[in-house]
Amino acid sequence: MTTTAPRLGTALARLLILAAALLGTLLAGAAPASAHAALTGSDPKDGAVVATAPKEVNLTFSEQVAMSPDSIRVLDPAGRRADTGEIRDLCSGSIVRYGVGLRAGLPDGTYTVAWQTVSADSHPISGAFTFSIGAPSTTSVALPDRTAGGGLVGALYGIARYVSYAGFAVLVGGGAFVLACWPRGASVRPVQQTVVRGWLALTGATLAMLLLRSPYTGSGELSDAFDLAGLKAVLETKTGAALTSRLLLLGAAALFVAVLFGAYARRTDPKEKKDLSFGLGLGGTVVAAGIAGTWALAEHASTGLQPGIAMPVDILHLLAVAAWLGGLTVLLVSLYKAPSVERSAVERFSKVAFGAVAVLAATGIYQSWRQVGSWSALTGTRYGQLLLVKIGLMCVLIGIAWISRRWTQRLADTKPTGETGEGEEAGEAGEGDEAEEREEAEHAEQAAESAEAADPERAAQLARQRAAVATARRKRERDADPERAGLRRSVLTEAAVAVVLLAVTTVLTSTEPGRTEEEAARGTAASGPAAVPDRPVDIRLPFDTGGVDGKGVVRLSLDPGRTGANALHLFVERPNGKPLDVPEIKVALTLEAKNVGPLPVAPDRIQTGHWSASGVQIPMPGEWRIQVTVRTSDIDQTTIEKNVKIG
Repeated sequence: MTTTAPRLGTALARLLILAAALLGTLLAGAAPASAHAALTGSDPKDGAVVATAPKEVNLTFSEQVAMSPDSIRVLDPAGRRADTGEIRDLCSGSIVRYGVGLRAGLPDGTYTVAWQTVSADSHPISGAFTFSIGAPSTTSVALPDRTAGGGLVGALYGIARYVSYAGFAVLVGGGAFVLACWPRGASVRPVQQTVVRGWLALTGATLAMLLLRSPYTGSGELSDAFDLAGLKAVLETKTGAALTSRLLLLGAAALFVAVLFGAYARRTDPKEKKDLSFGLGLGGTVVAAGIAGTWALAEHASTGLQPGIAMPVDILHLLAVAAWLGGLTVLLVSLYKAPSVERSAVERFSKVAFGAVAVLAATGIYQSWRQVGSWSALTGTRYGQLLLVKIGLMCVLIGIAWISRRWTQRLADTKPTGETGEGEEAGEAGEGDEAEEREEAEHAEQAAESAEAADPERAAQLARQRAAVATARRKRERDADPERAGLRRSVLTEAAVAVVLLAVTTVLTSTEPGRTEEEAARGTAASGPAAVPDRPVDIRLPFDTGGVDGKGVVRLSLDPGRTGANALHLFVERPNGKPLDVPEIKVALTLEAKNVGPLPVAPDRIQTGHWSASGVQIPMPGEWRIQVTVRTSDIDQTTIEKNVKIG
C-alpha cells in the first residue's frame, strides 16, 4: 500500500492503526483458509491386530468429504484388492464416517488401507494405514510416494491459484483506483494495459484450474487434464461450478473494462461522467463481489465453524485485498509510465488504502480465531509457523508504507511561489531550457517538412527521432521531481514485499490450519493412547533348558512400549554376562483380558546373542503376557513368560 492512512492527529492514533494492521496479518491473505478435512479415526485402527476378518473398514473425518467409488481401497498382503468397492455413507449428525465392505474369506496377514478424497474446502487429501488379521505379516504393497495434490500437477495448480489471486487483485483494485482515485487514468494507456492484463491473468488461470482439477484431485497425471470424462465429473462438483461461474462473471467484467476505458474515458461532460461513474461503481462492485464469492462459496469459508458468517467476511476480505494490492500496482505503473499523476489521486488512494487496512484488520482477526484457535497451534503447527512468517513480512511492509506516507505528504504540500536566490536561478534556467527545447522542436519540424517533400524515408526517421526526444523530455520531467522519485522507489519496494506476501498466502491456503490439525491429533490420541510414552519396556527373563550351556538370561526390550508399531530386541546372555549363541528364539504376545493372541513374533538373528524384529504390532493397551521360547540344542528348550503393562 502506498500509504496506510491519511495524516493522523496524534502519535497514539498512529500506533493504534499500526496495531490494527498487524492484527490484520492474522488472516489468510488474498484467500483465507478455513479447514481441511483430516482423518480422525478408523475401524480397525492403524496397526490393530484382529482375531477375525472384519466385514468392513470405516474411516472417520473431521470435516465433510466428497467420496468416489475408488476413494477407499483395501489391499491384501499380495497387493490385491480385498474390498468390494462399495462405499457406504455412515454419517450421522456431526460425525463424518464412510466405510467400504470387505470380501469374505480373507486370509490372515497384514492389510493396507489406502484412501484419497476431496475435503469440503476443495483440497485433496490422502493417506494409508495397516491392520492385521490373525497376526502381522510381510506385505508387498507399494503405495505411490506422491501425496494427493502434489507432483507437477500440484505445482501447476498452485501457480494457477497464485496467478488467479494476483489477477483478481489487479483487475478489481485497478478499476477501483481509476474510478475512486484517478478518473483521468482511464485514458492512460499503461493503466489500461495493466487492468486488462489482470483480467487476462484471472481468466487464463481459471481455465487452467478447470482443466487441471481432475488430475489434481485424482491421478496426478498431466495428460488427464484433457480427459473429457474427468472434466465432466469436475463440472458436477461444487468447485467446478464455482470455476464455471467465475468465467461467466469474467465476461461481465470484460464489459465493465470496455466501458471504463472506452465510453467513460471519452466523456467530457462532468454530469455525464459522474452518472456513468456511479453506474460503473455499482455494477463493478456487484461483479467483483460475485467473483470473490466463487472462492468463498466453494473453498475455505464454506466449511468449518460458522460458514454463514465466514462467507461474507471472506468476500469483504478479498475485496479489501484487491483494493489495496491492485491499487498499489496501478499506482506503481502510473508513477513509472504515466506522464504525470495528480497529487490529489495519491491522497485519495491513501484514504482507500486506510479503509482497506481497517477491513483487513477486522476480517483478519475473525479468520485467525477460525483457523488457528490457540496459541499452541500458532507455534506448533506448520500453518501457524507460516502465519508468523506473514506477520514478519507485514511488519516490513508497514515500515515501508510509513515511508511512502511521508512522500505522499510531501506531494500534497504545494510549493510556494516567488522563491529567491537559487530557486529563481533554477526557475530561469528551467525556462531557458524549455525555450531551447521548443526552438529545437520547431527546427526539427521544419526539417521534417522539408525532408518529407524530398525523401519520405527520411521524414519517417525524423518522426521517430521527434518521438524519442519527446519521450526523453517527459521522462526527464518526471525524474526531476524528487518527491515523485522517492514515492516511486518506496512503492516499488512495497510491491516487491507484497509479491512475496501473496506467495506465502497462497501456500497458506493449501496448508491444513492449526485448529484442524490439533483437533485431528487429539482424535488420534483418543483412539490410541500411549500409556508409557517415550519409555521402552525392558525386562529380564532367566532361563534354564536343562542341557549343556542351557542357563542364562534373556534381556527383552520393546521400544517405544506403546500401542502400534514397536521394535523388539532380545539379548541372550550367559550367567557371566557374555553373549550366548542359541539356535532359535521365539516370542508370543497375549492379552487375555480381551482374548487377543497369542500373537507370534519371529525375530531375526543379528549377531551372537542378539535377535531383533521390527514393526511388532501392539493392537490395544492392557496387561500383556510376553512368552519367550529359547532353544539351546535340538532337544533342549524352555518357555519363560512375564506380564507387563502396555498402554
